Amino acid sequence: MSETFPPGFLWGTATAAYQIEGAPQENGRTPSIWDVFSHTPGKTANGDTGDLAVDHFHRRAEDVRLMADLGLNAYRFSVSWPRVQPTGRGPAVQRGLDFYRALVDDLLAHGIEPVLTLYHWDLPQELESAGGWPERETAYRFAEYARVVGEALGDRVERWTTLNEPWCSAFLGYGSGVHAPGRTDPVAALRAAHHLNLGHGLATQALRAVLPARAQISVSLNPACVRARTQAPEDLNARRRIDALANRVFSGPMLAGAYPEDLFADTARLTDWSFVHAGDAAVARQPLDSLGINYYQPAVVSAAGEGDTERHDGHGGGDHSPWPGADDIAFHRPPGELTDMGWSVDPTGLYDLLLRYTREAPGLPLYITENGAAYEDKPAADGSVHDPDRIRYLHGHLSAVRRAIGDGADVRGYFLWSLMDNFEWAYGYDQRFGAVHVDFETQRRTPKSSARWYAKVAATGELPEPPVG
Repeated sequence: MSETFPPGFLWGTATAAYQIEGAPQENGRTPSIWDVFSHTPGKTANGDTGDLAVDHFHRRAEDVRLMADLGLNAYRFSVSWPRVQPTGRGPAVQRGLDFYRALVDDLLAHGIEPVLTLYHWDLPQELESAGGWPERETAYRFAEYARVVGEALGDRVERWTTLNEPWCSAFLGYGSGVHAPGRTDPVAALRAAHHLNLGHGLATQALRAVLPARAQISVSLNPACVRARTQAPEDLNARRRIDALANRVFSGPMLAGAYPEDLFADTARLTDWSFVHAGDAAVARQPLDSLGINYYQPAVVSAAGEGDTERHDGHGGGDHSPWPGADDIAFHRPPGELTDMGWSVDPTGLYDLLLRYTREAPGLPLYITENGAAYEDKPAADGSVHDPDRIRYLHGHLSAVRRAIGDGADVRGYFLWSLMDNFEWAYGYDQRFGAVHVDFETQRRTPKSSARWYAKVAATGELPEPPVG
């Protein structure tokens, strides 16, 4: 099969505001939940925070030139909600919006298409103090924020994403507590999931009301490729239950306008789901122009047996489960190669997900909005940074994307996570996902060998062979 990608395919990289911007108090910005969480002792590796990150707020022009030098034709970034709307409500701070106006103008001037994400986990702390995503009001505040940003940037941004990985926001933020705001309440996690669904629908409506007709609206999910450890009935049932909590809790309302009944049954001992009001799921199901898929590794599950005490679900451990009502399900580390983060390297999971959503959402174009790997990349004596493991990772996953396209998946773009090394949430600065190496002390940017390899892919639409060994 040819390894050539279709004409017009988008080749980009992705980042998130809190992970790269820094400047936490400039131009009126107030704390987000991640500012508060990262400054709480014991919550992040080494006590690291995003106060400086990679100083993108001040190095914006340099970073855009870096993308242009690599020949990328798209850039997926997120807007910092508290930089634009510091209290999470009311009028925008124009100085905050000016940063994103300048960023978008720089991108367009270099022939790079801006792909804007409204929410990548940085809820204004004032809204969290009022209850956060477990409260219905937050969904309405999010829609107001979407309208504000849409009015400001809709004349120059055509591609919009409402939420990034709502599963992480709900279940890592409010269930396991390994992400901000660090709460450990399984019912709050389910409530948050619903209000993220509702917020997505309301924000999509708000954007449609203010954006030009040409605008494209999407959402980026991180669906799990859930596999049963064996074909035993109890393991297959474990797979079904995790699939409901990982995937169908969002795809049900967003794509089909209804929650899966088995999800309600599985969690009935925790909640009666009375926070779901009549018509909410219909609001969540708004017409979309595409669906974003974020993929890193598959999940292998079974019914918990004696000795199944260690969790390998790839979500940072912690003493509390991110899976409400599923404490009797065990997660197992998949066999084979691992990244430095301990995540499985398995491109077949990406292929399976692309074919799944091709079946479940026929006619809806797909984009891989995040995919990448963390490796311990160190500069050589001459300052160059070689990362052959990442090149092999990318080759394998891009081959899986090309195979999925050949088998009928309408995949139209790929966004490498990430443009550059940055603040990797609770892992701090210990894990490097970037195609561009960043010396965190000097802020020097150095494209790694994977960046040059990826640039060739973007230029030709073909996959060069990865290095051997």
